[in-house]
Amino acid sequence: MSILGTIVRFIVSAIVLMLVGYLVPGFSRLTFGTAIIAAIVIAVIGWVVERIMGRSINPYGRGVVGFISGAVVIYLAQLFVPGMRVTLLGALIASLIIGIIDLFIPTTLRGSRGTNR
Repeated sequence: MSILGTIVRFIVSAIVLMLVGYLVPGFSRLTFGTAIIAAIVIAVIGWVVERIMGRSINPYGRGVVGFISGAVVIYLAQLFVPGMRVTLLGALIASLIIGIIDLFIPTTLRGSRGTNR
């Protein structure tokens, strides 16, 4: 993925997080700067979790495990992002909404594996 492609994906991810902040109770509304930081933190935590647990843990697994891991990653991100507050229920709902949005506008950052989603 090119550097421009990576930047665009972070921007799209930040916009999605800002949208989720308006839609999901228990998920704080984020400024654009905070949303960019959150997108980076979520990508890094997601990458680490996927490396430890394997590919089946990622949201593209489309199962309950992927959904739950997405919620856990979102919940953990608040520990590293100032101004981001998420309840457990908020993280679950956010994971669902982000998963639905990701079906149409892929926002997940992945290493190059030869596949594009």
